[in-house]
Amino acid sequence: MCDYSLEAYQSRPAEVGEKLTLERFPSGSMGFATGPGCDLAICIPADTTLRLEGISETVQKALGVGAVEEVVMTRLDSGTYKDAVRFSDGTEVLLQRLDRGLTAVMVPATVELIDIEPVDVAPRRAVLEFA
Repeated sequence: MCDYSLEAYQSRPAEVGEKLTLERFPSGSMGFATGPGCDLAICIPADTTLRLEGISETVQKALGVGAVEEVVMTRLDSGTYKDAVRFSDGTEVLLQRLDRGLTAVMVPATVELIDIEPVDVAPRRAVLEFA
C-alpha cells in the first residue's frame, strides 16, 4: 500500500526479499523506494511482514525495540498520513515518524502447517548416493 500522498508518483508493488529504503518524497510523505532517489514509490500491502534494519538509537529507546525488528505493515484510519508499521508489542508507528534511510525487506509469508491436508504417500527407502 502507498500513502495517498504518494499517488502523484509512479509506483509498483514490492517483491519478496527486495531491500527497500524509507525516503522522504518531494511531497513530504515518507515512503519506500529502492534507493535514495524518490522517483518510484514501492507499495507494500497491509498485513505484510517486513524486517526493518538500521532502526536509530532514538527510535529504539522511544519504542523499546532493537536495531532490527520484524514488523507488520498496516494502515491507520485517521490522520493526515495512513501508512504505518506494527511492532510485536502492538505499537503502531507512522512511517513519518521513522528515520529516513531505514531499510526494509519484505519477508516471505510462512505456511501454516495446520492448514495443510495430509497426503498419503507410500514410504520410500533411502538410497545412498555415495558408497
